[in-house]
Amino acid sequence: MIISMIFWGASWVNVKVLTHYINEYELVFLRMGISFLSMIPIFYFYKLKFKIDLKTFGLILIASVILTLYSIIFFLGVEHGTAGFGGALVTTLIPINTFVILAFLHKKTISLKHSFALILGGFGVLTMLNVWNFNLNEIFSKDNIYFLIASLLWPILTIVSSKAVKINAMVFTFYVYVISTIFLYFFYIDDVLFTNILEFDYKFWLNLFVVSILSTTFATSIYFIGINKLGTKEVSTFIFLVPTSALVLSAIFLDEKISFTTILGTICTIIAIYILNNLNLFRLFKTNE
Repeated sequence: MIISMIFWGASWVNVKVLTHYINEYELVFLRMGISFLSMIPIFYFYKLKFKIDLKTFGLILIASVILTLYSIIFFLGVEHGTAGFGGALVTTLIPINTFVILAFLHKKTISLKHSFALILGGFGVLTMLNVWNFNLNEIFSKDNIYFLIASLLWPILTIVSSKAVKINAMVFTFYVYVISTIFLYFFYIDDVLFTNILEFDYKFWLNLFVVSILSTTFATSIYFIGINKLGTKEVSTFIFLVPTSALVLSAIFLDEKISFTTILGTICTIIAIYILNNLNLFRLFKTNE
């Protein structure tokens, strides 16, 4: 689980490197395409069934659109901004946004402890965005907007996915990757891509391998196995390693500077997430199902 979370954090670094080679549509196409192909052996090893019903198929279509949009926004945010900041901001804001959206959908009363956690998380996010310098151009920069949109899209994807209760989570993910790959190929991919990538150097292939095979197929598989072995609440604590690894790896491999506001904001949001998780965040998912 620790290695998987490090790879999730590393994916922000990988995408930053890959922005110098291909555009957002090509990256999402290659990442999802390679990922679903690499998942096939896992299906046979665990004897997972490919059969789905009509309702599940509809949810898969919706999830495919959301995941594709999220991945494109993710790419654009990293392209215009820094990988470490994006990895810290988005991965810490996603659980907070998920909690708020679920509480709103289920009309849950927000207690004093919930309120404290949300205020702390909000302070952390605002600090990471460096709003205290009151520079509107910096606060509303392209990368910040992209990262904030991404942090809203992922909770929506999570909630849509949670509705698919009649299908294994990995099977659901597999079909989402397949449909997203097919959609991107027919509407946004030029066949010249397959010729161009053969001319790219080892850095491209290394980062593509990590972001697709290790960060997506391997890490996601371990995450789902961990849920079955350890439980959702226990596994969720490992996610705190993602923003930390994104910041550290970005500093090491991209020479990105880690500002004090980013560190302080990350610590505040991680504490907020911890409090929210201990206040039965995942019970809302059970209610939803």
